[in-house]
Amino acid sequence: MSWADAAAIAAGLFAGFLSGTIGIGGGLAFVPIMTIGFRMPQQLAQGTSLAAIIPTALVGGITHLRQGNVRRDAAIWMGGGGVVGAVIGALVAVDLPTSLLARLFGVFLLFSAYRIAMGARRPTVRSREDPKPSV
Repeated sequence: MSWADAAAIAAGLFAGFLSGTIGIGGGLAFVPIMTIGFRMPQQLAQGTSLAAIIPTALVGGITHLRQGNVRRDAAIWMGGGGVVGAVIGALVAVDLPTSLLARLFGVFLLFSAYRIAMGARRPTVRSREDPKPSV
């Protein structure tokens, strides 16, 4: 095992922890780690991230399902739309210039951070019987 392999395992552990605790898709952690830390091109980082997220999302999803923290109807509808969107998005991403794709990803991260920060300022009440996402 090389140092690069050990770093990849550590990055996976970090992204998996974030995914399980705060519900992010691992790509929010994987892509910046690969582009900044491993100096991968944006397209390669995004493709690798999507492949690496499969086991992370599966295990995290099953864990939350067992705890009663999944609204199944929403998960099914969003998953179906996500499959179609992922195919279209991947086909677009491979043809975009790397610098543009990286900038779009950065804008998405900034917008997400802003929305999360603003949402954290509002108190929310959530019942386990009817888990509805706050928007």
